Amino acid sequence: MNVEEALKHISAAFKEGADLRMRVARECGPGIVEAAQAMEACLRAGGKLLFFGNGGSAADAQHIAAEFVGHFINERRALAAIALTTDTSILTAVGNDYGYERVFSRQIEALGKAGDVAVGISTSGNSPNVIAGLKQARAQKLKTVGLAGKDGGLLRACCDIPLVVASPNTARVQECHITMGHLLCELTERALLGEERA
Repeated sequence: MNVEEALKHISAAFKEGADLRMRVARECGPGIVEAAQAMEACLRAGGKLLFFGNGGSAADAQHIAAEFVGHFINERRALAAIALTTDTSILTAVGNDYGYERVFSRQIEALGKAGDVAVGISTSGNSPNVIAGLKQARAQKLKTVGLAGKDGGLLRACCDIPLVVASPNTARVQECHITMGHLLCELTERALLGEERA
């Protein structure tokens, strides 16, 4: 690929991403607000947020949890958020003893409490361990949020708030997922800061 072709490809990728984000803002905006309100209510009540996914979605889970525990835009108290993708001893023990499909559901069984919020991320919407985690969370009366791509797959039906980026392009879906994660942080942080200042 020569420089001119590469530049055309770059422009097309940015345009595709921008167009998709605007469509997702229209289609998923109400759901993002609903999810942020659920997170605000959970944290205000002393609950916690549990994030999980595989591969790039695992990185997104860790990134978003870090924004809640640290801070996103404003200085404020630390907020309780855990990425279920980071403890290699748990992941390998559960994967070895029970199968990889249970690496998230087993952690939710141990850590999840009614009123917490579980956020499963799967670009296909069909990751078996993410689906199992969301089902376990529902069984324990956690609020469930799912970030998916394509048509939402199985994830759409097994969470309270499905946020589906309707695109077959995994890279563009992941770009929208991290934007959603940032918005969930920002909206929740704003709401809690407003309450603290009142």
